[in-house]
Amino acid sequence: MKRAFITGITGQDGSYLAELLVEKGYEVWGLLRRSSSANTGRIDHLLRGSHEKDPGVKLVYGDLSDSLTLVDVLHEFKPEEVYNLGAQSHVSVSFENPVYTTKVNALGSVRLLEAIRKMDPMPRFYQASTSEMFGRSPAPQSEETPFRPRNPYACSKVYAFHQVVNFREAYGLFGCNGVLFNHESPRRGENFVTRKITRAAARIKLGLQDKLYMGNLDAKRDWGYAPDYVRAMWMMLQAEGPDDYVVATGETHSVREFLECAFGRLDLDWKEYVETDPAYYRPAETTDLRGDYGKAREKLGWEPTVSFKELVRIMTDADLELAERELKENNPK
Repeated sequence: MKRAFITGITGQDGSYLAELLVEKGYEVWGLLRRSSSANTGRIDHLLRGSHEKDPGVKLVYGDLSDSLTLVDVLHEFKPEEVYNLGAQSHVSVSFENPVYTTKVNALGSVRLLEAIRKMDPMPRFYQASTSEMFGRSPAPQSEETPFRPRNPYACSKVYAFHQVVNFREAYGLFGCNGVLFNHESPRRGENFVTRKITRAAARIKLGLQDKLYMGNLDAKRDWGYAPDYVRAMWMMLQAEGPDDYVVATGETHSVREFLECAFGRLDLDWKEYVETDPAYYRPAETTDLRGDYGKAREKLGWEPTVSFKELVRIMTDADLELAERELKENNPK
């Protein structure tokens, strides 16, 4: 049974990755940041295995600011693969709290890399990078495109990216950076724009909400399906040698198009319910991101399987079910 360690296991990507690895027969440990409220909803179904050979997922308390815990856990568990998905990943929050974002995303990655460097043998390592690192570089963006970050989140991720490359070249680490473009699912946090849209559309359809306030509707992103993207993470660590890969769909769509698809799925005209609010505009906007995933296709055999319209349908339908449950709870009779 192979062993894998995941930071950020309670997030969207961490939960899908944990599912994938458990399905492939891995023993999985995840790093859980202590909180006064339960935050394991996305992985509760994985915490108990179905039989003795399937122990389920084990959680250990700690975070990326705690070097000692990282060292202890890694030396106890001795994983063959480590996936660093833990981060302060919200761009708007990074403008409000750049120091914390840097502490977690940049320095946290180095703490984890240092803990790994002291292991013998060193496990294979995956670093969650982001298309936000490209910033103002013109689309399409590939592995050869220069980084021009436009927000503190992206800056922290550029630092982590280069540290992985440095550890790979200096210490022989099998380390891969996955430069993932935007990827969504029903498990996306509700403060991210795609989930904010599908959640609001469903609630408006059922009369639970009247308006949706948005920022820049012209911003364009390359949106894919999260389960497709965690499959790419795993494939990177199964390759013969370590490398860095862009993971994307190669298509770009605006926030306005996302609104049209989500509200249209529910037979609503988004223009009747959506208003722009300057409060939701970013100080510096990354306007056009579209990835060239040719290298991942050629070297890993990876391809996206879910189209933009299908992604919006999946998310909207899931949020409609959630809104229907909410309506029943509010009107139990």
